[in-house]
Amino acid sequence: MNGKSKNQNIVYTLEGKIYINLTNQCSNSCVFCIRKTVEEIEGKNLWLKDEKFGIEDVIEQLNNVLKENLETKEIVFCGFGEPLIKFELFCETAKYIKKNYPNIKIRVNTNGQGNLIHKKDIIPELVKYTDAVSISLNGESKEVYNQVSQPADKEKSYQSVKDFIKGCVELDIETTATVVSGCDRAAVDIPKCEEIAKSLGAQFRVREWLPKGY
Repeated sequence: MNGKSKNQNIVYTLEGKIYINLTNQCSNSCVFCIRKTVEEIEGKNLWLKDEKFGIEDVIEQLNNVLKENLETKEIVFCGFGEPLIKFELFCETAKYIKKNYPNIKIRVNTNGQGNLIHKKDIIPELVKYTDAVSISLNGESKEVYNQVSQPADKEKSYQSVKDFIKGCVELDIETTATVVSGCDRAAVDIPKCEEIAKSLGAQFRVREWLPKGY
């Protein structure tokens, strides 16, 4: 592992699961995002000082963590950024996991803007390596979504998220649309959001907002 990445937490654990923190970049600035209030998750600082790391660095940390967590059943791509921004690195990492740890489920927690970010449909490639996705719906309308998620592209993001949910469902990825409750800065109409999620064919989950994130 190169000197720039060995002291960074690319891979970390939380409540019995392994998480992979590929980037701190994000196309949203959600009002409830925990990285605005904390730097650590269970003592692991997730702020990456340098993102010039590659697949070898991720694999080295992953294998070291797996040695101490042999009963792990799921690896989640989730950290202080949007993992699908680093889509090539995600695919390389997930492909390695599928080959070497075929019994471990792979889930991606995403804001659902992958197609918008990369200006192409990435879902046909995503489905090769992904068992499940959790996608932040975050609102019952574009106006509410923009208020809560504060996306870089306020015109296209909300529709892109809904299209991404539908696209994942259509390719048989286990798909869950989520909203956050309990944060007074992120008030959404939960029944309407559930209705939208189900109309797209997805499961629906309400995530309780926790100040520390867990």
